[in-house]
Amino acid sequence: MSGARTQILLAAVLFGTTGAAQALGPELDPLAVGASRIVIGGALLALIAVVAAATGRIRLRTGGGPRALLLAGACVAVYQATFFAAVADTGVAVGTVVAIGSGPAFAGLFASIFTGERLERRWAAATALACSGVVLLVMGGGAGGGVSAPGVGLALISGAGYAGYAVASKRMLVAGGAPEAVMAAVFGVGALLMLPLLALVPAGGLVTPGGLTLVLYLGAVPTALAYLLFARGLERTGASETATLTLAEPLTAAALGVIALGERPGLAAAAGAALVMGGLAVLAVRPAKRADGAACGAAAVPRGAPASAGARPLPAVEGRA
Repeated sequence: MSGARTQILLAAVLFGTTGAAQALGPELDPLAVGASRIVIGGALLALIAVVAAATGRIRLRTGGGPRALLLAGACVAVYQATFFAAVADTGVAVGTVVAIGSGPAFAGLFASIFTGERLERRWAAATALACSGVVLLVMGGGAGGGVSAPGVGLALISGAGYAGYAVASKRMLVAGGAPEAVMAAVFGVGALLMLPLLALVPAGGLVTPGGLTLVLYLGAVPTALAYLLFARGLERTGASETATLTLAEPLTAAALGVIALGERPGLAAAAGAALVMGGLAVLAVRPAKRADGAACGAAAVPRGAPASAGARPLPAVEGRA
């Protein structure tokens, strides 16, 4: 498995700790928690970027121009806010399945249309396996909730928002942005857009010891650290493949539910976990090197990677989503 894929999978594992942390912490308004984690995560990412620039490790360059930055930051705010709204309207099971399961499909569609990224059969097979597994994993976990058309619509918007964030961030990285600088700028914009939510929802619980511990953890680990790993992996991996690899998130959440929360999912959930792992394995394990004598370095580069890494250059498209 390549280092880039390992970083993306580690990021997905950290993403997957969010639900268990919230379950073990105090009961807080979900929108307040979502807004707070983005604000804290954005501040920490900015600090990391400034320190890295001060020590000469990176240049504070985001790449892609202001439109790409605003688009990526808006997508961060959209997928956070609409996910929580979807879960509140249509239930945890349906909202999670639709939002997380639709993300890779949207990412593949957006990457193909707006960047010319070529979608491989292996990606399609892996995505189909993993998304089917997510459905079984969540439904088999016993989560309830009726199906609501508006809720499903919000979950689809959340999935599209996450995909838009991944594709727009990829554009910024391809244009020469440093991962630390890109994530700091994107989450800074997302934080500014989400700050008004803290004035509109009950947020008093955030200032209690338990509330502060929870949001500090969510901001530092499954946001700042996870998205930094995500960006470093995304820099060398296509946006569509990256979105599929992050389906390790619900698998991690299910495992923590068993280990930390004492949940006992059924056989359907176990089958779903196996499908997700199978889909991830399809992407994580590269096929044998072609017989045409391609160099090892070139063989490991996904088709959607920057031209400097051996792939065809991306077209100059402004309106990525």
